[in-house]
Amino acid sequence: MQFKFPTKIDRYIIKKFLGTFFFALALIITIAVVFDFSEKIDDFIEKEAPAKAIIFDYYLNFIPFFANLFSPLFVFIAVIFFTSKMANDVEIIAILNAGVSFYRILVPYLVSALIIALISFYFNGWIIPKANEKRIDFIHTYVKNPYVSKDRNIHRQIEKDNFVYMQSFSVQKNTGYQFAYEKFENNDLVYKLIADRIVWDSTANYWVAENYFIRELNGLEESITEGHKKILNIKFHPKELSFRVRETLAMNNKELNQFIISEKERGAGNIEFYEIEYHRRFSFPFATFILTLIGVSIASRKVRGGIGLQIGFGLVLSFSYIMFMQVSSTFATNGSLSPFLAVWIPNIVYAIIAIYLLKRASK
Repeated sequence: MQFKFPTKIDRYIIKKFLGTFFFALALIITIAVVFDFSEKIDDFIEKEAPAKAIIFDYYLNFIPFFANLFSPLFVFIAVIFFTSKMANDVEIIAILNAGVSFYRILVPYLVSALIIALISFYFNGWIIPKANEKRIDFIHTYVKNPYVSKDRNIHRQIEKDNFVYMQSFSVQKNTGYQFAYEKFENNDLVYKLIADRIVWDSTANYWVAENYFIRELNGLEESITEGHKKILNIKFHPKELSFRVRETLAMNNKELNQFIISEKERGAGNIEFYEIEYHRRFSFPFATFILTLIGVSIASRKVRGGIGLQIGFGLVLSFSYIMFMQVSSTFATNGSLSPFLAVWIPNIVYAIIAIYLLKRASK
């Protein structure tokens, strides 16, 4: 039989797929906005958030973030719902009896999944980060209290063989406490400064060490200097200490990749969060294809119990996928698994499940 695309059946399935998906997504977004507004209305009133900012800075940017976050789940629900209905109405059997193979029926499903995956990839990499920047700024201004750093014993490599340490840091005051700065040459310590605190001078753009003690080493010779205040010309900005993991959501793919590279070059630790976010943006759209294939395999046969049973089983499977993603990400942040594998292993495992279910469904 000569392969033709699209046929009336293809157009029918694509229309059903995309129509059900966008309707379900619009419905859940509407519910999410209502619940979110009811939860935050006290903050809006208390901090006198302008109606224009609430609508355009927050909710207009909240919608694409929320929609993309749950798009694979609603792809799955959409496929399960309308495919189960087609199976119960004997439409699937009629198509197969017309000489169309089960794998040929998958073509319009995969085309629809491709459209959604491309939209998701573009939004996730470029549109949503820009939207997140405004959304996060709004939250910090009108919803949450100013950020307070809870980090303790902060270590940073600021240049090759140059290291800083501080016991704690105040974002509001741009002040670090119990500070130490070390220089090494050929793995030997040659300079060490200890200060009770360092304060960032935002006008002159430099640090000032207060109540400092300097120890300089040159072979067997050692010199010690003490003082009240000293200007430090080090390549280290306070924004590096106030940077939060959630702010990666405001970086597009290129910016996030450059940030990860720069952090690795200066020997920064705890960058697994950023790597997971970066790889997730590429693996996430593939979940659309995997969940689509699983959904078709489960829902293409008419079973006792009807649509409800199939939707219930589908939801359990999809939520187990999301939980698996979270568990593997936790292993990566603890350093026992690479971020790349942490993000892609759930896709690989569930792709194998999808292939197994497809072979069963095609028999």
